Amino acid sequence: MNGAIAAGVDAAHAQAPRIVVLAGGVGGSKFVVGVREAARRRWPDAAGGTHAEITVIANTGDDLWLSGLRLQPDVDSMIYALAGVNDTERGWGRAQESERVAAELQAWGAGWPWFTLGDLDLGAHIARTGWLREGASVTEVVDRLASRWPLGVRLLPMTDAEVDTHVTTVRGRMHFQEWWTRHRATLPAHGFDGPGIAQSAPAPGVREALAAADIVLFAPSNPVVSLGPILAVPGIAEAVRAAPGAVVGVSPIISGAPVRGMADACLAAVGLAATADAVGRHYGARAKGGLLDAWLIAEEDTALADGLEAVGLRAPVRPLWMRDFDTAAALAIAALDAAAFESTALEGYQKL
Repeated sequence: MNGAIAAGVDAAHAQAPRIVVLAGGVGGSKFVVGVREAARRRWPDAAGGTHAEITVIANTGDDLWLSGLRLQPDVDSMIYALAGVNDTERGWGRAQESERVAAELQAWGAGWPWFTLGDLDLGAHIARTGWLREGASVTEVVDRLASRWPLGVRLLPMTDAEVDTHVTTVRGRMHFQEWWTRHRATLPAHGFDGPGIAQSAPAPGVREALAAADIVLFAPSNPVVSLGPILAVPGIAEAVRAAPGAVVGVSPIISGAPVRGMADACLAAVGLAATADAVGRHYGARAKGGLLDAWLIAEEDTALADGLEAVGLRAPVRPLWMRDFDTAAALAIAALDAAAFESTALEGYQKL
């Protein structure tokens, strides 16, 4: 490598930011793939990757024990999507999956008949459970699972503690997955809680990543049961507020309806309207004690921008639909551009 090229590479590396993404769910995994691609385009390295450092803090509130196995649906969705082995048609699980073991479990009357696990997916659950029972921490297990493929990001769980989300409904209290998957969020819910979350601590590396972040992004994930649990871990919301870089969120609500899933039922349970401005106000402006500097809303919600600006949240209007790889990358680019607008630390940033 000659001196001019080396200098150019060093300069690109020096300008590449440290990006932290808070994410959960299928929408979160799509967005993270988009962020990785946007970083590859803006700060490419010689190996086809990026000089940018991307850390993803994943929701573990969806985790559960089932048939003696520890499941981490959001973590696994993130890994599979980044590895390119996810089932894009169903939106969850592995591609080219089979379900022989699930059928056998049902024949034995074991597990939940309405919560199907694929055979390849079960391989991950068995490996995870074995490592946990051998004494590995959740962080160590996630790192082992993620190391199978070159993901291009560092994946961290929000906490090493078990803080599975439960729902209080008209029929009593149940695990979130039962309410979400079995009942499709149709049972009226009165609230959500994660036993032990108030006594939990951020997983190793979470605080440090936020403290060094040039950009913090909130994926368009469910604000109540995907990002809500992450922010409920003591110390994480405070670390987001104190982050040196810009904090930008992407609305998971377009035209008064969730982009995916039943986020409207979750929002109703905590007294929030299923609108982009209501969710933006829920997070709040960092300048006024909240969490965000900017909140991306869809073109369909342009009329809401002025109201958000009035409460201190800059509200760029952008296309938010992630219909494929390129539109997910375009959304990530829009979020990075918004962060660059907010941050003096990114003076060398050029829009893509």
